[in-house]
Parts: sequence; C-alpha cells; structure tokens
Amino acid sequence: MSPLTHLIGSWLVAVAVTDNPRDRKLVTWAGVLPDADGLGAVADVVSSWASGKECTFHYYQQYHHILLHGWPGAVAVSLLLTILARQHWRVLLLCLLTYHLHLLCDLIGSRGSDAGDLWPICYSEPLFRHPIWFWKHQWKLDGWQNQAIFVVIFAASLWVAVKKGRSFAEVVSAQLDSVFVQVLRKWASAPSLPAS
Repeated sequence: MSPLTHLIGSWLVAVAVTDNPRDRKLVTWAGVLPDADGLGAVADVVSSWASGKECTFHYYQQYHHILLHGWPGAVAVSLLLTILARQHWRVLLLCLLTYHLHLLCDLIGSRGSDAGDLWPICYSEPLFRHPIWFWKHQWKLDGWQNQAIFVVIFAASLWVAVKKGRSFAEVVSAQLDSVFVQVLRKWASAPSLPAS
C-alpha cells in the first residue's frame, strides 16, 4: 500500500487510543517508517543523474522490504520512538501494532503489475533470511482493493477531523492541522444548495 495510506491508517489507530499529540505522532510514524528502506530510490536517481547512466533502481530493489520490513526494524523503530513518548509502555505497544499493521498491509497489497511480481515480507531481515512470507493472491499496489481501502480510511479520517478537531495533518504541523480542520468544519456546516 502507499505511504499515504499507511500514514492515514496508522493515524486512525493512534487517534483512537492515544490522548496527546506527541504520542499520536509517534504511533502514526511507526506505521509509516517501514517504508524508509525504500529511500534507496532517491540514491538511485541521484546516482543516475550524476553518472548520466540509466537508472536501474539498484538500491531500491536491494533494500526495500528488507531493512525495515521485519521484526528487527519493528523493535528498533518502536524503541527509538518510545524514548520520545509521554506514555512509554503504551506507545511501545502501539508502535509495534501500527508497524505490524504496515507489514500486514504490504503482505496483502503490494504486488507489482505482473501476477508473479510479489513482494514478500522477510520477517527476520536483515539479521536472518527466514521466515519469508508471501501471499500468492497479493493485490496490485495500484489495484482497486488498495484504492477502495484508501477512500474508506480517508473518508473516516475526514469524519474524525470534523468530530474531534484534529486530523492526520497534525503529524506534519499543528498549524496545518488547525487550518485543515477549520476548512473541513466550515464545509461540513455549510448549508446544502437547493435543487434547481
């Protein structure tokens, strides 16, 4: 699934079970950070530009779904984020939850365009090669299932923003969140236009 889907889904978990903005952000980021191992794509593009050669996405292919898509990454990221938390034990458990929610979503919905282009979860990487999990019915990354899930969680996040006065934008900026929520509440309270 896309990083935006992971972010909004993780934020929905965080907003339901945390009581302060700092812990919500940390729990949300735990559900997004597994994709940080995909930043090798940036190195690939920069290397390609610098060398003038065709971009092969070597680092992306080599490290994405390997470095941070297993229990070692889950433990490291969750412990690091927990250090910054207000409610340490609660945030540790919630970070592990949203991190593993990310892995589950990738397991079911990260296939490439070909039926055989499956993205496995190498759950013990980078320490051990096994176990390797894959699902042969994995949805395409841009498949209708992932798009439907995104629409549902995005709509849910807008509803939460109007009702609770906070949105997933808070993980980026409190000011952006405030403006976004004000706009949503204004739209939600606007009278509907009469039929002509």
